[in-house]
This record gives sequence, C-alpha cells and structure tokens, in this order.
Amino acid sequence: MSKVVLITGGSSGIGKSIGEFLKEKGYIVYGTSRSPERYSKSKFPILKLDVRDPLTVSACVQLLLKAEGRIDVLINNAGVGITGPIEEIPTAEIKSHFDTNFFGPLEVIKAVLPAMRAQQSGLIINITSIAGYMGLPYRGIYSASKGALELLTEAYRIELKDFNIKMTNVAPGDFATNIASGRFHAPVTNESPYKIPYGNTLKLMDEHVDSGKDPLVMAKAIYKIINTKSPKIHYKVGEFMQKFSIVLKHVLPDRVYEKLIINHYKL
Repeated sequence: MSKVVLITGGSSGIGKSIGEFLKEKGYIVYGTSRSPERYSKSKFPILKLDVRDPLTVSACVQLLLKAEGRIDVLINNAGVGITGPIEEIPTAEIKSHFDTNFFGPLEVIKAVLPAMRAQQSGLIINITSIAGYMGLPYRGIYSASKGALELLTEAYRIELKDFNIKMTNVAPGDFATNIASGRFHAPVTNESPYKIPYGNTLKLMDEHVDSGKDPLVMAKAIYKIINTKSPKIHYKVGEFMQKFSIVLKHVLPDRVYEKLIINHYKL
C-alpha cells in the first residue's frame, strides 16, 4: 500500500521538489499552500492550509483523512526567512516569524498525531536549517526559530516512542530556492548604526542562496529517511563546510568559533 505524505509549503522550492520526487516513487502526495488555486498545474494536489491558522490546519488534516483514511508521513516544510539587526526588527515581525516557523509546525504536528496514534505508525520530518545550530549575525531570529524546532523534536521523539511514531529533523544548508525573495528584510537605512555590516552581510546571504544546491538533493535525502527503519534524531544536508561548521562548534572554544563566524561574514 502506497504511503500517504502531507507536505506543508509544498507548492514551491524544497517542498515542491520533495513532492514531485516522492510521487515519482509511487507515494500518494499532498502539498499545502495558503493559496492553492495558484497551483492548479501542480503534479500533486495542493490543499489549503495556513500554518498560522489552526482552523485551516485542522480542516486540511480532516480533508486528507477523509480522502485517504490515513497520514503516514508529515513533512513540516513551510517556513519563511527573516533578516536584519535584531534591535531593528519590529517585535510584531519577530512574533509573526515564530508563528510560521515554530508555532505553525507545532500545530500541524498536533493535528496529525491522533490519526497516527490510532494507526500505530507515522513519521514526522521537520525541515529546520543548519542556521538553527548557531546564532548567525543578522539572521538571529531565523536561527532562533529553527533551533527551537530542533529542540522540540528531541523532546517529542521521547514522548512519542510508545506509539510507534517517529520524528526527525532535517537541516538543509543553502539551496537554490525563492526563500530570499519571500523573507522579511529589515531595511538598510542610512540612519542605522548597522548600515554597513548589515548591508554587506545581506549581499553575502543572497549570493549563498543563488549559488545553493539543487533542491532535488533534499528530495533524495527525504526519500532515504522515509525508507529508514529507525531515523536518526538529526540530519544535515548541504555543502561539506556548512555541515562541518556544526562539528566545529562542538569542538572549538566558543570565542574561537565566534571569530570564525565574524571572519566568514567579514564583520
């Protein structure tokens, strides 16, 4: 029996690549979007869901259960970027960011767990970020939201162990997607004391995304995880040095590692 997969944010970027790849492999795939009518030509159905709205989350999950009778895999992929000096990002934008990147995935997990518990099986894959392992300059809020989701997964895994429900994190590095165009940018203003370092860092971040890996690499990694009997707690997918930076953080003194970050961003 083909597994039923639900991918939040499955209309573009990494989510779309994962969905198309899994469908080719014979999975029953559903994606989500706040505006599904825009994706009528998608290779798999796109359901209406806004992770910030619990009512749409519940409605989407119930619709899928009515159509397929089960949900075998949830891929929490929906997310947004945010950049700027922490001091200058409006608090409302910070809260909105966490609503999408942290509280949103949490709501979707809560919505699918009863069905997974009833069927005594399920896999939840949370797409986080390598940025969630370190506090990156001018991406501090993004790092915090993804880091929070990483820790949530660690706790959830233990709580779910008696129900045969698996959960894991997959932290991508830089991939060639449209995340840069969709994220909130605190403006670079002439009056800001952060004008020069933030402006230079912003250019560097955009270059990294533009030269990032093909999202198909993520799709293949997800496929492999789904077919793993006992998924690990954490996976990292990206360039060698991006993944190695996490290793360095664990072995280097804090100030030495901080200096590496400063040198990397030329700050």
